[in-house]
Formats: sequence, C-alpha cells, structure tokens
Amino acid sequence: MDYETTVKSLLVASTARGDIASMDRDAPLIGHVAELDSMAIVTFLTTLEDEFGIIIGDDEVSVECFETLGALVNFVTEHLGK
Repeated sequence: MDYETTVKSLLVASTARGDIASMDRDAPLIGHVAELDSMAIVTFLTTLEDEFGIIIGDDEVSVECFETLGALVNFVTEHLGK
C-alpha cells in the first residue's frame, strides 16, 4: 500500500486543498498550509483511525508529526507497523 498517497488523500479531504496531492515529502505543512488548523488535524486523525482501524493517543501527536509531508507519512507508517 502506498501510504504517501493515502496521507495526501486524507489531507486533501481534511483541508479541501487539492494542491496537497502534488506536494513532495519535503513540503512543509504546519504554518504553511493555512487550512491545516486544529480542526483539520482532528478530522485527519479521526479519518486515519477509521480507515485503518487503529487508535492514536493524544500523547502520540505532536507538531513535529505535521512539520512536513514526509514526517506525517513516517508517523502514519510507524502507527501502522510497517
């Protein structure tokens, strides 16, 4: 499974920013994607949990997880045990 594509799709759905689909792994997120606010992050995480049947604890989420697209993909991959 291509987790990067999945993360991008969930971010697009959470932020309504279609240009996320064309971002590379080094693209900054927090502070650079205005639509990625606290509500979008909660929506993203909830959708991620539903999509993969996992639970992500509040203490596992940090700003660093959303620093770049690559960091977010790594965060997701680690939680899926891949």
